[in-house]
Amino acid sequence: MASVAVVGAGVTGLVTAIGCARAGHRVTVFDRGPIPNPASTSFDQHRALRVLRPGDVDGTRRMAGARRRWLELESLLRTRIFRPVGVVTAGTREELGQAIDTAGEAGLPAVVVSPETLSPVEFPAGTGGVLDPDAGVLLAERFLRAAAEWLAAHPAAALRPRRAVADVGEHRVSLADGTAVDADLVLVATGPGNAGLIEQPVTLYRQTMIYLRPPGKLASWWASAPGVGRIGADRTAWLLPPGAGTLLKISSNAVCREIGSTMDADREAWAERLLAEPIFTGAADYAVVAVRDCHYAADPVDDGPMLTRVHPSVWSRPACGGSGFAAAPLVAEEILGAVMEVSA
Repeated sequence: MASVAVVGAGVTGLVTAIGCARAGHRVTVFDRGPIPNPASTSFDQHRALRVLRPGDVDGTRRMAGARRRWLELESLLRTRIFRPVGVVTAGTREELGQAIDTAGEAGLPAVVVSPETLSPVEFPAGTGGVLDPDAGVLLAERFLRAAAEWLAAHPAAALRPRRAVADVGEHRVSLADGTAVDADLVLVATGPGNAGLIEQPVTLYRQTMIYLRPPGKLASWWASAPGVGRIGADRTAWLLPPGAGTLLKISSNAVCREIGSTMDADREAWAERLLAEPIFTGAADYAVVAVRDCHYAADPVDDGPMLTRVHPSVWSRPACGGSGFAAAPLVAEEILGAVMEVSA
């Protein structure tokens, strides 16, 4: 049996803690705020779980594995956390063909759909859609609360909310109150605001998201709608449908910008720019309920998510946006493999 310290009670930290506790290891989760923390990067109404990655068979199979792990967590927590509404990706005829070929090689279903069947959504000119029926929406906030409740009741797990961590070293977590906790393995899975805990170069981004309420005449249509991606003026916008207590959410790479610090002030009207994107028809009929900025970190070399073993006993997984939420069970499996090594 090993001892594991998890710094950060976001999705990666909580999924990893669940895996460690189920495997019989002692795990302690620290967070500078409450657990779950509404200020964390992971805390949101919903996040996309895309399985099909056109042109990337290995990535598609990997995300099919993530989906299976999420369904296992749903069963364990006895809480519905996945809405299998599917995700439609817009594409040219050539791109749709590539997507269908990828799905076939990965052994997954996929079907071409006409934009006319999704008439409230505005598809870019010359594009159609391919439906990934295994994809859907993860109910993020619901999962975080259920995971925290499960861990709080587990004898091998301990939650330490409002316990800020000041430093992380080999086999040790030092808290801001001057105390220290030893551990066989430490996972630092914090948001970009705590990037100083680990000396690890990252690129910081801020992205604006808008939550809307569809007009009443379309409420029933949206209740069973899929997520849709690669729409908007530059084909980098996406939407997640409302349902199960969530609102319609939109965003785009057009409003994703690099920042030097999470404290940097914005000088542009990013919400207005996002609302001007051609994402759905009759945009004036949709009521804006909330606007939120999300921060995440990326690898400065390839701009992707990061999982780094910074010391033999210390792993780092900076918050990395929606794709990081969906892949959290896969990251947790890798960390758990490292825990098994130190406990052997």
